[in-house]
Amino acid sequence: MTFRTTLCDLLDIEYPIVQSGMGAIAGPDLVVEVCRAGGLGILAGLNVPPDDLRRMIHRTRELTNRPFGVNLWLHRALRPPIDPDAIREETLRGAQEMLNRFRQRLGIPTTIARPARAPDLVDAAIKVVLDERPPVFSAALGWLEPGLVDDCHRRGIKVMAMVSTVEDARTAAAGGADVIVAQGGEAGGHRSIDGKPASPDATTVGIMALLPQVVDAVRVPVVAAGGIADGRGLVAALALGASGVLLGTRFVATRESMAPELYKKRVLESESGATTVTDALSGLWARALANRFTREYAESGAPVLPPLIQRSAANDVYMAALKQGDAEYYPMMAGQSVGLVRDLPGAGEVVETIIREARAVLSALPERIRQT
Repeated sequence: MTFRTTLCDLLDIEYPIVQSGMGAIAGPDLVVEVCRAGGLGILAGLNVPPDDLRRMIHRTRELTNRPFGVNLWLHRALRPPIDPDAIREETLRGAQEMLNRFRQRLGIPTTIARPARAPDLVDAAIKVVLDERPPVFSAALGWLEPGLVDDCHRRGIKVMAMVSTVEDARTAAAGGADVIVAQGGEAGGHRSIDGKPASPDATTVGIMALLPQVVDAVRVPVVAAGGIADGRGLVAALALGASGVLLGTRFVATRESMAPELYKKRVLESESGATTVTDALSGLWARALANRFTREYAESGAPVLPPLIQRSAANDVYMAALKQGDAEYYPMMAGQSVGLVRDLPGAGEVVETIIREARAVLSALPERIRQT
């Protein structure tokens, strides 16, 4: 029988807990605390200018000698960014008119202008990763080109690929990925696929069904993501064949997270039913905490601009909401595990608590089995 390498052995970490590289959330302080506690912290590289990303990597190395990762999106909408001039006038006007309702409520200027084109950062960020050689490159929302995987491996960088379907897991493993992250439909944030399906249904398979299928389909370590926030979730994932777990929502509500206070507060107050899968926040399907922005946009039937142009168009709304402390118009990515998050510990404490809880669950299992 062939045994796959364990996640801990492959990545040289003590515990099979990975912190998601969440955009605008996961900076060096969060990553370092996860690493110090024995997990794998991952820096968020999305939309970070290359010089800033390099500084983040250097700062992380100054604070810890433990392995860490860097996350980048490889989505086709970013390589290169979609040109806003290609949007039909009718679509642009419909989206901006909807956003103008929110602008008026927040007291900021209305507009029907085309958003500026996003900077083309992905290839430069990849070069930084290859130059700096972090132990792990974490890829999401796009395809791993064989040349990129080879470049990483020649530099001693392990490649972790997030997928949301069994087919994509097979493709990523065949392309040389060292670790597959199976993203269940419960997970917060964007669906890890390339392109954008007509509806989110194809990308919302629950982790209990998706995980064992992915484990059976590939021969590399598989990490479970979605709906996991405590030791019970870790044990369940391991029982289904995972080699570890990746947590995002749980780490949003930590002291080292860069999430604004209004975001953390809403996470702590919310139950699992508080999330929704929407494309109104960025133009791509994502699970987030529902608020007036997501509800009213969906109810209006207003058009949604192409991937990430929607985010750019709405950014003035988000920034005004943040400045005014109004969570009803601010994007807050979160998974269904939000109902399990009730405190604001340090990130290292999260790792330690999950391991302690998992050990307690495992020690109690024999007795529970005898009682069934």
